[in-house]
Amino acid sequence: MAREKASRPALPDLPIVGCKGELRAALARGHAVLSAEPGSGKTTLVPLLLLDEPWLSGAKILILEPRRPAARMAARRMAALYGEEVGATIGYRVRFERKVSAATRIEVLTEGLLLRRLQADPELSGVGLLIFDEFHERNLQTDLSLALALDVVAGLRTDLRLLVMSATLDADPLCRMLPATEVSVAGRAHPVQVRYAERDPDPRDPAGACLRTLGPVLEQARRDILVFLPGRREIERLRHEVKARWGDQLDATALYGDLPAAEQDRVLQGAGERRRVIIATDIAETSLTIEGVDAVVDSGLARKPIFDPNTGLTRLETQWISKAAALQRAGRAGRLGPGLCHRAWTEQRHARLPDWTPPEILAADLAGLVLELANWGVTESQALHWLDAPPQPHWQQAAALLRQLGALDPDGRIKAIGRHMARFPAHPRLAHVLAKAVQRADQRLAADVAALLSERDPLRRAAEGGCSADIGLRLDALAAQRDNVPLPAGFDPAGMRRIARTSFQFLRLCTDAQDHEADPVEVSDCIALAYPDRVAQCTSTDGRRYRLRSGRAALLDQNDPLRGSPFLAVAGVDAGRREGAIRLAAPLTRDAVEALFAAQIRSARELHWDPGRRDIAARRLRRLDALVLEETTVGLSADDPVIDLLLDQIRRDGLAAFFADPLTLRARVETARALEPAGDWPDFSEPALLADLEYWLSPWLHSGEGAGQLRRLRLQEVLLGVLGRERARRLEEQLPTHFETPAGTRRQIQYALDGLPVLAVPLQEMLGLRETPRLACGRLALVLHLLSPAGRPLQVTSDLSAFWAGAYTEVKKEMRGRYPKHVWPDDPATAAATRFSRRRR
Repeated sequence: MAREKASRPALPDLPIVGCKGELRAALARGHAVLSAEPGSGKTTLVPLLLLDEPWLSGAKILILEPRRPAARMAARRMAALYGEEVGATIGYRVRFERKVSAATRIEVLTEGLLLRRLQADPELSGVGLLIFDEFHERNLQTDLSLALALDVVAGLRTDLRLLVMSATLDADPLCRMLPATEVSVAGRAHPVQVRYAERDPDPRDPAGACLRTLGPVLEQARRDILVFLPGRREIERLRHEVKARWGDQLDATALYGDLPAAEQDRVLQGAGERRRVIIATDIAETSLTIEGVDAVVDSGLARKPIFDPNTGLTRLETQWISKAAALQRAGRAGRLGPGLCHRAWTEQRHARLPDWTPPEILAADLAGLVLELANWGVTESQALHWLDAPPQPHWQQAAALLRQLGALDPDGRIKAIGRHMARFPAHPRLAHVLAKAVQRADQRLAADVAALLSERDPLRRAAEGGCSADIGLRLDALAAQRDNVPLPAGFDPAGMRRIARTSFQFLRLCTDAQDHEADPVEVSDCIALAYPDRVAQCTSTDGRRYRLRSGRAALLDQNDPLRGSPFLAVAGVDAGRREGAIRLAAPLTRDAVEALFAAQIRSARELHWDPGRRDIAARRLRRLDALVLEETTVGLSADDPVIDLLLDQIRRDGLAAFFADPLTLRARVETARALEPAGDWPDFSEPALLADLEYWLSPWLHSGEGAGQLRRLRLQEVLLGVLGRERARRLEEQLPTHFETPAGTRRQIQYALDGLPVLAVPLQEMLGLRETPRLACGRLALVLHLLSPAGRPLQVTSDLSAFWAGAYTEVKKEMRGRYPKHVWPDDPATAAATRFSRRRR
């Protein structure tokens, strides 16, 4: 053994080696959190330094890496340092690829595979140390894996050690939760000169912002340049521009998650003879050392999925990264020597960036997490320890979906089909389709549909955005891929190969995961089983607009051949702010809807407001949630509960839409309330009356009658009942409806909800009255509109005596010539009032 150890290459002298004693002591006592800066060697050296620790007793070390390229490269680097080929002492497992053997003691694996291993072997037999690398990325599966690992330690394996490692992480909360000892290590990154742009980029054009920066950086840097962009679309655009401008001088390569593994490895393992511009998503942000890079151009943007629990839909949003992510990206330029990082945003913008990237668990679809925990035996999130607990609305939405898929019972416990679904490395929606496929032919179709839906759409969208949503086109292309015939125009060959491989993996797992409740035989059946909440019904004459089962609206592309299909099984829909855009779907017949969801279709007699008739109507419906499958109009019956519907409609349309209301009583009462704020007058303003309809209006209404009964009611009569006899008497005394003039006439006083009472009266009927009439025991003066014999206003005043003594003189001169038959006395305050002309008198 001594000779074998001596023959191994010496480990590089990186900073992590200097703290090996502290780290070993911490893990000998229990769990540890390693805060190690970029360049310290934590990913590749820590497992090798700990491999022969006595507390391991020959057990394995599992290392969790968030990304497949990082897992492969870490295993290869460790194997090289150990002097072996990958698959001997050091190996790895990622999706579609594994290099391990019976001799493997250090195994690097991705998050999904660790969860499968935990579910199959909760004790993690033969494992002594579980390492969570790059924990700061806080992926959903990383948080779930840590919660399950802590559950294993608490209940089954007190000897299992956990080591959490990160370059940028607030370690204190994690140390308290585990609990764990923190070990900090400085890095050995070379200095990186950071520069900022003079103006912030347009988030809609990050490729353009990076292109403007790339020319100067190419002149300043000596080696390869790494460019960070939010997504594949921007990467391909910039790659095209770089080739057009500098294609004779350098190579433009891409690096993103969907890139085939062999191409990823070629990018990571170093350059050829020419300089490279490597254009990547945030996949290159951590763990990976890309050979030859000494400069970074950073757009500052990343594309993240944002889940809305209210709609059950996820949309991709382009967001600004955090300061921690920006630091990680800049560090890529200083791994091999002094470097340069040009940030395509201003220093002012940088100061406003969040310090940390929010954990995915706070904004993700939790359906897979809830299914995993139900399969683990946990029905409530509080049963486990979390660094950040799953949001309750997201949890409830996920549980509701799983109940709809039949995976959980009403109490949240997993059912037999749910256990079958948990075997598949796919979202529960797709696992549901695979678990339902029984016959071999059905399994092939289910596997193909699930593979297409689990991978990026292989049909490239045209520049103008047009692309058919018909999943049948994708399945035809997949058949062409298998038959080795040319693919139809617009399809991505690499994407089709990836889908074929995923389908094969699903098909292998179908044999042992069968359920005999349903046999999907059509593409639309498969999609409807995966997305029962997204069955959609056409609701527009142009055939573009659809209503999802949840009630949300979604649109097909203007030229999509699926337009006009009465029903669609929708698999892909962008969660727009107002209306979603249907991206993947299959036509669905009415008979298929009836057959697939027979147990969920409900028949009911419903009342609704008919805007054409402006009345309540009744209909008998057969519906699947928001989708109306059949509708028949029926008449109202004597016991139809119409009252609440009527009251709701009054609140929407207002009192004037149903009542001829002269406002007199309401205005008088509101005037009394204004005079006596502390009095017992009721609030007759429209908002108050609408808010209290159940109290004052409901007793006058009858079940089984529509809006006609409202129009037969007199609102003032109803409100007098609310006012009561005593208050009505006081109201008449203080604020009468009419005023008796000195001429013996009764003129109506006009009250307003928000103004003073007005008395419009011919001037001659007010002669002999020295002062303005007052109401409410003299507290309120009337506003007089003094009229000419023809009824036209001569004067508006609240001070009659002042008018008689002043402006009346001019009025008299003008009116005597115009109306000589009427009385225009010189002293109106003492003259006799009259309602007649001189001749009639």
